Amino acid sequence: MAVTVKSAKEIELMREAGRLLEIVHDEMAKMIRPGISTMDINEYGDKVIRDLGCTPNFLNYAGYPASICVSVNEEVVHGIPRRDHILKEGDIVSLDAGLIYKGYHSDAARTHAVGKIAPEVQKLLDVTKQSFFEGIKYAKAGNHLFDISNAIDDYVTPFGYGIVQDLVGHGIGTSLHEDPQIPNFRQKRKGIILVPGMTLAVEPMINMGTWKVKWLDDDWTVISADHSVSAHYENTILITDGEPEILTLHE
Repeated sequence: MAVTVKSAKEIELMREAGRLLEIVHDEMAKMIRPGISTMDINEYGDKVIRDLGCTPNFLNYAGYPASICVSVNEEVVHGIPRRDHILKEGDIVSLDAGLIYKGYHSDAARTHAVGKIAPEVQKLLDVTKQSFFEGIKYAKAGNHLFDISNAIDDYVTPFGYGIVQDLVGHGIGTSLHEDPQIPNFRQKRKGIILVPGMTLAVEPMINMGTWKVKWLDDDWTVISADHSVSAHYENTILITDGEPEILTLHE
């Protein structure tokens, strides 16, 4: 496993890639409402990325046909935007987006409510987001990688939700997907020791029902095996000498 450690210059480029991606997500969030299509979101996200002088890193990645992954309700990840897929009141929609800035990648995901949603669905969104923050409490130099995984599992499992196991987080840098892989569920091994300069995409994917998933015939869209709703929350982070720095979030 070759995990890259970024130089000071590379970290500055990663910071800017993250800052710009946060702008993209903030802009896309403003348009989420009943009546728009998943293709509308994709086209707008693509435009914002390009207007910022960047390149969408998902477009044509391993053949993926869009710039933004737009996944609705039971779609976990990699939903392909469509003109005829219209959001309606009560849906949830996960937007997974990334961009390339001067050769460096950023990657982040958010799940949004469409209008008013059921309280139990809002709870899933809240738990999924919080699980990310519980995980990165352990994203510190000297800790082991799977401390992050175990912390996410410890937080989510008591709620009775299913933590997706077929898809995991990853390292990121000059490539969208680098080593190491970062599971969101408990591991028996410890994983590598974290060191300053590592950049990681931590992304819990949580189903209201089973952890199991299946792929649709388009070979991209992943759905929960029991068709329960699914939430996704992701940020690109930097391991430092102290607390982790979230490159795609500056709240």
